[in-house]
Amino acid sequence: MSRQSLSDAQRESVLQVIAKHKSRPGPLIEILHGVQASLGFVPPGAVPVIAEGLNLSRAEVHGVVTFYHFFRDHPVGRHVVRLCQAESCQAMGASALAAHAKRRLGIDFHETSADGAFTLEPVYCLGNCACSPALMIDGDLLGRVTPQDFDDMVTAGQAHP
Repeated sequence: MSRQSLSDAQRESVLQVIAKHKSRPGPLIEILHGVQASLGFVPPGAVPVIAEGLNLSRAEVHGVVTFYHFFRDHPVGRHVVRLCQAESCQAMGASALAAHAKRRLGIDFHETSADGAFTLEPVYCLGNCACSPALMIDGDLLGRVTPQDFDDMVTAGQAHP
């Protein structure tokens, strides 16, 4: 299967999400969230299906997928770690934490560990500035994260340190 094609199951899932949201005003964002919730990402092959379903150009759909950092066009690990890279977290050691996390997982930002357990993503403010450096894992916000906290989380293989 090429990077642009969808499996029959993926295509059916995308069509179901479109059918659910199509009648709402401005449904593109909701549809993209629905596809990502269903498949774990928005496959490139879903773009033409969504565009056709909403009578939009592929460029319009692709533009929204690539503009918003939340949308992914590739599968992610079982746990998604978002490390804050904003100024407050930087001032409190986020760069060192990011370097540590990259070394520990053997990956860079926007990559997934070889065992498929963790995907590492940068974000630019989690709204937890008073507790910098912050990270979010699987939607859970954590503050004052140390390299040891990160190691404990990875060793446990769980979503919480």
